[in-house]
Order: sequence, then C-alpha cells, then structure tokens
Amino acid sequence: MESHHPKNWYDHWYKILLLPPVVLFILSIVYLGVFYAQHGDFVHKDASLSGGTTITLRGDVDVNSLETSLKSQVPDVSFRAITDLTSGKPIATIIDSSATPEVLIPLIEKSVGYKLTVDNSNIEFTGPTLSQNFYKQLVIAIIFSFILMSIVIFILFRSFVPSIAVIFAALADILMSLAFINLIGVRLSAAGIAAFLMLIGYSVDTDILLTTRVMKKKEGTVNQRIYGAFTTGIFMTVTALIAVLPAFFIVTGLPESFRQIFLILAVGLFADIFNTWLTNASIIKWYADYKRMT
Repeated sequence: MESHHPKNWYDHWYKILLLPPVVLFILSIVYLGVFYAQHGDFVHKDASLSGGTTITLRGDVDVNSLETSLKSQVPDVSFRAITDLTSGKPIATIIDSSATPEVLIPLIEKSVGYKLTVDNSNIEFTGPTLSQNFYKQLVIAIIFSFILMSIVIFILFRSFVPSIAVIFAALADILMSLAFINLIGVRLSAAGIAAFLMLIGYSVDTDILLTTRVMKKKEGTVNQRIYGAFTTGIFMTVTALIAVLPAFFIVTGLPESFRQIFLILAVGLFADIFNTWLTNASIIKWYADYKRMT
C-alpha cells in the first residue's frame, strides 16, 4: 500500500471505499424492514421453524405438474428442486407446507402416481408450537452470542471506535446475508439459524486480526500494517470459501439443511470481504490518522 508519493492511492481513496458497503448495509436494513412489514417476520421459515411437513421426493419428478396439482389444494406449499451440477439432471424435489402428512401425502401420491416409501422419499413433520418455541430460542441464542462477542471486543481493545468498527462489520455480515437469502427465496431452517451463529465467529476473526495489527503493533506504517493484515486475512477467507463452495455446488448427496449452512456461510464470507477490508479498514485507518499513529 505504500508508494514514493506523499499521498498514495489508499491515503487518497480510503474514505470513499467506506461508502459502498455502508450503502449496501442501509439498503439491507430497508429491505428487511419492508420484508417484516409484509410477512410479519424477518425470514421465510421452513417447517422446522414454523411447523408443518417437509417431504423429499428422490429422483426425477414432474415438478410443474405436481406444483399445479398441489397449489390448488394446499395454498402455502413450496417447492425446491435439487439438480446434479455436472449433468443438470434432477435428483430430488423438496416439498414444504404447513399441512400435516395425512393431508399432504395422499395428494402427492395421486399426482406422481405411486406410493411414497422410505426408498423413494423422506417425510418430516414438526408441530407448530414446538417449532415456534425452538425458533424463539435460536433467535435468543444469536442475540445473546452477539452481545457476548461485543463485550469481549470492548474488553480486548478498550477503545470505542475500533470496537464499534469490529461490531459493525459483524452485524453487517449477518444482515446482508439475511437480506440476500430472503431475496432469493430461501426458507430458513434450524440449520440455517445455526449457520448465522457460526457466521458471528467467522465475521470477527479477520476484523480482530486487522484491528490488532493496526492498533497494537508498532512495526511499519499504518498502511503497511493494514496491508499485512489484508494478505493474511484474505487468505483465511478465501480458504474458507474454497471449503464451503464445492460442498454447496458439487456434492449432490447432502441434505438440504447442510446445503443451507454452506450457502449462508459463503454469502457471509463474501460480505465479510467488503465489510472488513473496505468498511472496517477505512474506519481504522481514519482513526489511526486522527490519533496520529505511525
């Protein structure tokens, strides 16, 4: 990041680099607010969180015919197709509804023309009361974890601006990821909530690395310390992405809940690149310049 010019490109542009992630963060909040006003919640919940039945049909199914048949009788039914990445061949269809198995199974069997067995399908049912209580407990766990993380950050750095920058980056990762999965129509499962818990940890590690390097190390200039943290942190993030993306796109035998975990982590890690190395880095650079750190 250093050059022979008294003002290199980073010194000139770091405040501008702060703006795009902040604008995206604001848009995510606005979108989630509109989503809540329309749906009464911040997410689309699947049967594991709202109560109902999830049926997975293995093999190639005429989804269009099945969807037309079921939606005329079960208004809230939804469909997700799983295909093989290389061949594009359908390998499973996931049907989600608040209806009970006793209602849903006969309708599906009539439409597909065969009986559902353990060999060609998987059926899961969760009662609405249990699901809603479970959902509330998971949301409380996320909020409690975020609060504890924030307390640890303040204890670690004992400075308001760097601590808020780390917390803001982690919050932005979560809200941007949540807005994205809502935008593409993903129905969040219990496993998806767990993925957001994991994302809190993934989000703060690079931010702690950056802030520690800049605030507590004395070797080199501020720009050099930021660049050193960037080379280490981006390697960590890219390594994590290389681990989760193939599992989501290539491995076809995974349960849908596992694929949702990998999707949320991947989206969150992409968001973390911007929120750490544009937002947080710019705030830390600004703060370091204000404090006249070397």
